[in-house]
Amino acid sequence: MTTNFIEELRWRGMLHDAMPGTEEYLMEQMRSAYVGFDPTADSLHIGNLVPIMLLAHYQRAGHKPFALVGGATGMIGDPSGKSAERNLLDEKTLRHNQEAIKSQLSRFLDFESNAPNAAVLVNNYDWMKEFSFLEFIRDVGKHITVNYMMAKDSVKNRISSESSEGMSFTEFTYQLVQGYDFLHLYRAHTCTLQMGGSDQWGNITTGTELIRRIAGGKGYALTCPLITKSDGSKFGKSEGGNVWLDAKRTSPYKFYQYWLNTSDEDAEKYIKIFTFLTEEEIKNLVTAHKEAPHQRILQKKLADEVTVIVHSQEDLDNAIKASAILFGKSTSEDLKDLDEATFLDVFDGVPQAEIAKDMIANGMDMIGALAEHTGFLKSNGEARRALKENSISVNKEKVNDSYSISNNDLINDQFVLLQRGKKNYFVIRVV
Repeated sequence: MTTNFIEELRWRGMLHDAMPGTEEYLMEQMRSAYVGFDPTADSLHIGNLVPIMLLAHYQRAGHKPFALVGGATGMIGDPSGKSAERNLLDEKTLRHNQEAIKSQLSRFLDFESNAPNAAVLVNNYDWMKEFSFLEFIRDVGKHITVNYMMAKDSVKNRISSESSEGMSFTEFTYQLVQGYDFLHLYRAHTCTLQMGGSDQWGNITTGTELIRRIAGGKGYALTCPLITKSDGSKFGKSEGGNVWLDAKRTSPYKFYQYWLNTSDEDAEKYIKIFTFLTEEEIKNLVTAHKEAPHQRILQKKLADEVTVIVHSQEDLDNAIKASAILFGKSTSEDLKDLDEATFLDVFDGVPQAEIAKDMIANGMDMIGALAEHTGFLKSNGEARRALKENSISVNKEKVNDSYSISNNDLINDQFVLLQRGKKNYFVIRVV
């Protein structure tokens, strides 16, 4: 039993374009569709989340999703939206990346069950590696004219761009290789729909053209909008670059913070796209948020949902606990619960000083800890005034001038957090 996949995309704001007849075609019975993923890294990033969600909603609607890892196309590089060619990868690296990507997709898609619509992972390198150049230009290339290929936006934009050095023959043929993927999946798996971002429309329709001309069949195309941020900055980027799905590349804490820091306008849009919450649930959240925007209800729910899907409930709980250390009421015990990586993430960019472990063996007085040994405050006099004003904390606990820092204060056996007032932090690293 299938449900209306297109209608689901419409209300979520995830439908950019679809070939005429796609909605009716999908309502008839279970259909197979695919989305391609670039395997140039061993992790996807949040820019990939929209096509991942397309597949997830597709499977939830009762259809069969195929995730295609572009081992062959990854060796070429898609010119769409790019101004320069990419480095080519070897097979060993591609296989490693493929396994890592499947693991991440498994958080969204069911690959393991015996259901008829269980997800399937394929790699186009498996059917392209034995294809000789002569066979390809004879069996595929002769069916598509250069005029047809030149008319695609991805080609026109690269050739006409002043900043571009033009386009190599390798990249020019990309749309043929991607088009052949669609033809191959159509023949091998009765895959009749390809989905992707709106910048992929040209590549996808080349595939439908090959299916028509070579196999005498009909393929369908569907695209989703490219996600933008309301302030004009690029979605999916932080100050440190891409926001990755791999916890080793982007920690769950930073991942959580990215969504938490979304604007009101973007949060209302993103919660439809990046979560599985129902239309009714989202309407209620939007209403509650508008009544008390300072509580950031939408941002919190968005960050909660996406962090649990991509990482885990435990990672979310830790991220919330870590966030409370900077922005809420927390204790020295909360601080000591943080692992080293999360502690460093939370206090990323906070000034630090290193001191030797033997300096605190017998206790270090607060004047020395604030000024002479760390430089947190400019002078002993300023340190005395701050202590007198009761504005100094060690590991979130207020201290006076009689306090001394010892081994008992160490977080993860190496850090001490000093604080003046609410927002002025300093980290002592004991080595």
